[in-house]
Amino acid sequence: MNTVTGAWDWLTDPANWAGADGIRHRLVQHLVLTAVCLVASCLVALPVALVLGHLGRGGALAVNISNVGRAVPTFAVLVLLLLTPVGDWGEGPTIVALVLFAVPPLLTNAYVGMREVDRDVVRAARGMGMTGPQLLRRVEVPLAMPMILNGVRIAAVQLVATATIAALAGGGGLGRIITAGFNLASTPQVVAGAVLVAVFALLVEAVFETVERLAPVRGSR
Repeated sequence: MNTVTGAWDWLTDPANWAGADGIRHRLVQHLVLTAVCLVASCLVALPVALVLGHLGRGGALAVNISNVGRAVPTFAVLVLLLLTPVGDWGEGPTIVALVLFAVPPLLTNAYVGMREVDRDVVRAARGMGMTGPQLLRRVEVPLAMPMILNGVRIAAVQLVATATIAALAGGGGLGRIITAGFNLASTPQVVAGAVLVAVFALLVEAVFETVERLAPVRGSR
């Protein structure tokens, strides 16, 4: 109970919320890092998944290759990147490692969503004279949107939790609170940092779940 009480006292101390090392600043850093990595991973994974899902070729191979990344610890990738020229890019190694980590759920869910679109609907759209790009944009993507958004939600939550490793490479974010707690041998601060990451991840998941519920499936019309 002393640790729990100490963590609560640390979180409710106004001094810990202000300044460059304060919770507010670290939270903004964590949010920006997560958003940048999520956007970058979407730009990498979604076009590939949508095109392969539309063509129905090579998707299984791409998904299997991307899933190999799940077997490799993100921290190990980060350490290896620090030993390469990428290590001189500031936040570069962290961003690259996190993007590689977020690609598999995005690619897998988007591809599966595209392939699960009702083939009768696709054939009907072709019969109406739709071209391939029109079919992709106006039929397949809208109908696959629930699975695509589910992949984005999974990737976002994973990024929030995993972005704490940025602190190990000298980056910012809530992980700096945890590493500072270890350096100070302050268990309450470590626990407080972990609680902040957990709460942030839950909030992000709640936001994306709300978006999934509210997002209209236009292709259903």
